[in-house]
Amino acid sequence: MIRFFRHYISSSMLFLMLLEFMVFFLTSHFSAERHGPSPIPLQGAEDLYKALLFASFLTLFSSMFDLYGWAWTTGLKSLFLRVFACFLIAGSLLFAGSLLLPVAFAGGLELLSSLVISCLSVVLIRLLFVEWDKLDLFKKRVLVLGTGSRAAKIEELATQGKAQGLNIIGYLPMGAVHSYVPHDRVLAESANISDLVDQHGITEIVVAIRERRGGGLPVSELLECKLRGVSVLDLPAFFERQTGILPLEAINASWMIFSDGFSQGMARDVVKRLFDLFVSGLLLLFTLPIMLLTGLSIRLESSGPIFYTQERVGQYGNPFTIYKFRSMYTDAEKDGQPVWAAHNDDRTTRVGRLIRRLRIDELPQTINVFLGQMSFVGPRPERSYFVDELAAQIPYFHARHSVKPGITGWAQVCFPYGASVEDAMSKLQYDLYYVKNHSLFLDLMILLQTAQVVVLGKGVR
Repeated sequence: MIRFFRHYISSSMLFLMLLEFMVFFLTSHFSAERHGPSPIPLQGAEDLYKALLFASFLTLFSSMFDLYGWAWTTGLKSLFLRVFACFLIAGSLLFAGSLLLPVAFAGGLELLSSLVISCLSVVLIRLLFVEWDKLDLFKKRVLVLGTGSRAAKIEELATQGKAQGLNIIGYLPMGAVHSYVPHDRVLAESANISDLVDQHGITEIVVAIRERRGGGLPVSELLECKLRGVSVLDLPAFFERQTGILPLEAINASWMIFSDGFSQGMARDVVKRLFDLFVSGLLLLFTLPIMLLTGLSIRLESSGPIFYTQERVGQYGNPFTIYKFRSMYTDAEKDGQPVWAAHNDDRTTRVGRLIRRLRIDELPQTINVFLGQMSFVGPRPERSYFVDELAAQIPYFHARHSVKPGITGWAQVCFPYGASVEDAMSKLQYDLYYVKNHSLFLDLMILLQTAQVVVLGKGVR
């Protein structure tokens, strides 16, 4: 893993992105020679520019569809679905570009050839990548200290195929009475940690012990390993790197105070504000026809206002009024009691179901962004009723209010729509990661992933 602006990026996926960028570039280069309009091979800077633009465009859309994450490795269906959607949309836009600006975009047989060869290359490269990733030779060899419930979470991560780039060698009991990991994965406790490092070629140690006081943590042995170049991580840092969450059961107030991150500043606020105004302005400009059509459809289908307004909790707990397109009937909460949204909620209208699936109902929130009440990227704003309920049951829930709420966010793109206290607890772990590590780079990453959420219809209620 490589940490870039506080956000972890898989070195394997970064290598894959660079490799495919070169393949896209060379493919476009090759197609220009074979099928370009001029008989002269590669007319210098213009052809190189077209190839570079083609490669950049496909790489950007591959990122949008999370082809440089690990979701596509779950099966061939996921891989083919993402690749097909990516090349269908990117190809359509490239074709439109070739009609509107032929000096910059290749068209005709040249474009078709580039897309077909690139698509087949992507599938082949990724099938080979999956096989290459199975080789333990290129993985970190990890020793986990502890066999309790915390260690079990690491084992669960490994069995689900989410411990990418890692080879969990085993678990050291450290005097624990109960074991929550498979017995065949437990190592003999008699050995010194340094000896185990030498014996198994350990490159990383993860501390998953709940009680560290009173000699529970072998500090001197860990220090010796650290000085020998072995990486030593606590459980929050491990999950932060591998999954993009901060596990609630493994963090406390002192850890949050002294850890790197959770910082705000005037420079960051100014950059984020300018970013919000720029992105929201572009979004409003390009989606204005869709918003006008949506408003007309809502008016024709059912009586009631076009816009739905509701009080939500913003930064530092300050209330504000949120604007959305109305997707439910006007009597959705007859008794005035707030309720969680349900799957295939029968309170939604036909137009409402469609605009929710396409996330069009969220577009009027650009008004809140312009007013400075929301950011484009941030935790989802909740109603005060639910905030009070969740804060009473979930530790550190109010920490998510240290930044402005967002139209989209890290939790929104990584986790399905929350409709219970348990879901809210899971989403908070993603929100805490964002609060700790938020940056302009992470905001851009989230915007790219938001596109695939809309296209693939993930987390719709």
